[in-house]
Order: sequence, then structure tokens, then C-alpha cells
Amino acid sequence: MALTGKRKAAMLLMSLDAVTAAELLKGIDEKALQEIAVELALLDSSPQRDVRAQAEITQEFCDSIRKSEAPGFSVKSFLSEMLVTILGKTKAEQIQSHVRKLTEKGDPFIPIRAATTDELVLALDGAHPQTIAIVLSELGPKRSQEVLSLLDEQACTKAVCKMTSAEPVGAGVKHRIAAMVSDRLKGLKGEKLAEKPEQTLRKLAITLSGLDKELRDRMLEEIGKQDKDTSTMVRNLMITWEDVPSIADRSLQEVLRGIDAKKLAVALYGADEEIVQKIRSNISERAAATVDEEMSLMQEPLPNEILDAREEVVNPLREANEAGTLRRVSR
Repeated sequence: MALTGKRKAAMLLMSLDAVTAAELLKGIDEKALQEIAVELALLDSSPQRDVRAQAEITQEFCDSIRKSEAPGFSVKSFLSEMLVTILGKTKAEQIQSHVRKLTEKGDPFIPIRAATTDELVLALDGAHPQTIAIVLSELGPKRSQEVLSLLDEQACTKAVCKMTSAEPVGAGVKHRIAAMVSDRLKGLKGEKLAEKPEQTLRKLAITLSGLDKELRDRMLEEIGKQDKDTSTMVRNLMITWEDVPSIADRSLQEVLRGIDAKKLAVALYGADEEIVQKIRSNISERAAATVDEEMSLMQEPLPNEILDAREEVVNPLREANEAGTLRRVSR
């Protein structure tokens, strides 16, 4: 059964401290407060409180504050759903604005975390290493890695050195840097980084892979006459590790039978869940158990070891594609 706005509001308030809850409810009329109080009393007296639902609602609220621009969910939509039934649209939007101001005052990096990776890279292009270091330190590890991989290598090196420095950075400096980067981001809304050559070639490879084999081979031959390396790269980009979920089960099974369990364990290290599940569903239970055992015993593999292991899976798929025997599923 779907939760009502009043019940969501009550569950959220139960997760907040008294001061924050009072701030959130500031200006709510007496009748609305009474209705929420009734919901709170019902929740408090319930012998089986839905702790999971309460935690999910609280997490949604926190995430909505941090990612107010994220597609599919925003502060406005969440607060409207939660409070508009009791307060009306105007009051709900007032509370939304008030909460956003309070959170951004306490954490000026919220707009920066809400930006896309491309927007962040463009905003940090040419910035002082200290600025880059502070912004990276306020992002999650995965996001920091994405930004670092796209920034100028020299700037990255200097920024990383700054991050390892024991010298403390004052709150005032952080606020000024956050304000400066946020201002840059306002002018970069929706901007995208220029495509790298391999991205363009990947698009070409996908296009060619959908053609009849004879026509595809003739086109690749023509590309090879102009640039042999480019032709080879296009051939390789027709099938990549990310394409594994699109390979038909029978074709994938034929390849996986020839892959050593230890090598497969390395290939699956840190892989996307969709790829992991696709591979696991196409090996026997015994093989899966062997892979699990190998993963439990091995040390963390180096990045190049993971890439090499994945190439061992992909290369036979490429060979089958070259021969015209590879089967794919529509996705």
C-alpha cells in the first residue's frame, strides 16, 4: 500500500533531531501539525514499525538535497509528494526553498556534487591545483576517479600532491572555492566534453557491425588502405567487454568453456553487475564455484591484469564476429 504524504512526513520527522524537525515545520498551520502529530502517534504506538521504509524515506530526502538537479528525482518533487497534500503547493515550495538554503549554507559543495562529470571537468579546466584538490576531496571516490581521468595529466599530478599535503584548509577557503566553482558551473549547464577519437571510432564500429559481413569487410578493407592501425582498432571496437551482455547465450558459452577459472575470476573483479550475471548464467554451477574460490584466494589484481583477463574473454568473441558466426541478442 502506498504511503500518504502525511505518513511520509511523519516518518521523515521521526528520523530528524528536534531542532531540524522544528525548522522543517516552521510556518505550518495548526491543523496540519495536528494531522502529522496523529501520524506520529500511530507510528510510535505501532508494534511493528517499518524501519526499512523510514530509512528509505530519510535517504531519499538526503539524496534529493544533494542531487537537486538529478533526473527523475528532485527536492521539489519529493517535498511536493510529501507535504502538498497537507500544506498546498505554495507552502510546500516555501519549505523546499528554506531547506535547500539551510543545507547549502552548511554544505556549499552540494551544487558541485549535483553537476555532471563533464560539467565538473570543464569547470576545473585551468583551475589552480588547490582548487581541484579541494573539489575532488568533496566528491565520492568513484566520482573523483572519473574527473581525474578526464583532466589534464599535469594538473592531476599537482592536485593529487596537494591532496597528500598535511596542511589544513580553512572553512573560509573552502566556501570561497565552492562559490567560485559553483559560479563556473552555472554557465556550463548541459555542456559536454568533446568526443575522444576512440569514442568516434566506437560509434563507427557499432554501425559497421550491423551491416552484412561482406559489405562490412569491404569497408574495413578500404579503411585499412588508408590507415591499417585505424582499421584494426575499428575491428576490435566492434566487440568490447561492455558488449558481453548483448552476446547470445550459446555464443558466450562456447567462449567461456575455454577460459581458465583463475583468469575469469580476475576478469570479473570490479565488473558491472549486469556483466557478472550474464557470465555466471552461462557457466556451470561447478565452474561458478571454482571462480568464487579463485576470487576468495586471489590478491587484488592490478588494472592491467584485469584488462588482460577481459581481453582473453573478448578476443574469441571478436574472432567469431570476424568469421560471421557470433550471435547477438537485441537489447
